Amino acid sequence: MDFDDDLIACAELVQKGDPDRFQTVMASPVKVRGALFALYAFNLELARAPWASAESMIAEMRVQWWRDVGAEIAAGGPVRRHFVATPLGQVLRPDLAAHIDAMAEARRWDIYRDPFEDEAALADHIDKTSGSLMWMAAATLGATDETVVRRFGFGVGVANWLRAIPKLEAEKRVPLLDGTEAGVKALAHSGLEALREARQQRTKVARSALPAMLPGWQAEAILRQAIAEPQRVAAGELGTSEFRRRAGLIWRVSTARW
Repeated sequence: MDFDDDLIACAELVQKGDPDRFQTVMASPVKVRGALFALYAFNLELARAPWASAESMIAEMRVQWWRDVGAEIAAGGPVRRHFVATPLGQVLRPDLAAHIDAMAEARRWDIYRDPFEDEAALADHIDKTSGSLMWMAAATLGATDETVVRRFGFGVGVANWLRAIPKLEAEKRVPLLDGTEAGVKALAHSGLEALREARQQRTKVARSALPAMLPGWQAEAILRQAIAEPQRVAAGELGTSEFRRRAGLIWRVSTARW
């Protein structure tokens, strides 16, 4: 798709708000960049909606706005004019747009300060957010095995969740039911296992979907780091050097081994 003013704005939004995904898009073929920028810009806008206001009613309205956008795309009718919603409606299939409702529902957790009911609720939250985004992106590029993509997306989501914990706690949220080192290790292990399971079935995911899987290029290293040094999670020190990050992404792209 052509890069009009809307897509350029989406790309700028992703560059500023999600630099890691921006790097993966720029490492992808030009022909798929527009679709990925639209999807990742949407993800940023939805993720920010719960934080739009300290007033829960206003935050709920912002989340509902994106839920309504998803419903419009899923219905196959006109989509409201918006620099992200408009290109999203052009690239996202109606059946994939149906996932936006569950994503929005999961994002409502950010509005309030209640902990998750149990570990299964946390896992569901990660699947509905990270898993759904990766599946929408991968399916848009040709993937057909939702289970494999979602398992990989879950592992990536766990890594991202562990990196976000200091910020969530600063905002008085309760991101972990078990915040001990043992609890952190257990969550990281669950993410690592999801990555392993997905990679064992790598051949079920079309090569054309590689760009959608690239955002997981750092996940394994981050999860292993959390297991080896769980104290890094609370300190906000998960991650590798810039050199290792760039080299890792180049390797994933060149070998097509997400």
